[in-house]
Amino acid sequence: MARYTGPSWKLSRRLGISLSGTGKEIEKRPYAPGQHGPNQRKKLSEYGLQLQEKQKLRFMYGVNERQFKIMFDKAGKMPGKHGEVFMVLLETRLDNVVYRMGLARTRRAARQLVNHGHVMVDGKRVDIPSYSVKPGQEISLREKSQNLDIVNEALEVNNYVPEYVTFDNDTKVGQFVRMPERSELAAEINEALIVEFYSR
Repeated sequence: MARYTGPSWKLSRRLGISLSGTGKEIEKRPYAPGQHGPNQRKKLSEYGLQLQEKQKLRFMYGVNERQFKIMFDKAGKMPGKHGEVFMVLLETRLDNVVYRMGLARTRRAARQLVNHGHVMVDGKRVDIPSYSVKPGQEISLREKSQNLDIVNEALEVNNYVPEYVTFDNDTKVGQFVRMPERSELAAEINEALIVEFYSR
């Protein structure tokens, strides 16, 4: 299944969460898209709720279905609560860490930075967005990528870096310090529903 590249605002409203991380999509019209506006009263089935939760998380991180399922299965083989471990694993993706450090305004933009070879991990160029960053690894930009407009614009608006990463605005170097805790990740996701969805 291909990665979704359609209008993200519409998708944000359908899923009821801000996929860009800015909250603007929901602010304006906090209801699902469609001709009947806020008067649509649809009660989702149990399966519908589980599927919606899975799609929320998948689109939030911009991961295609195959990668999402592979990561989910990997999380199931690790110690800890399956759903929580899965969310932590998603958070270790290189494109996500670049986004968390504030080098890009959205995860989609962060993925492009990685894809186009601008990002280095421990001094080596890595162009795989799904690369799993380990605690202690250093993330930086290639020398000729230091002054990209997309990066400078993102750094101007970003003023929040979570505690599990560090970032130095002057050198544009950051570090993935430790694995995040569940309480530091998306509160609006009910990962238990995703575990139920895959164990059907």
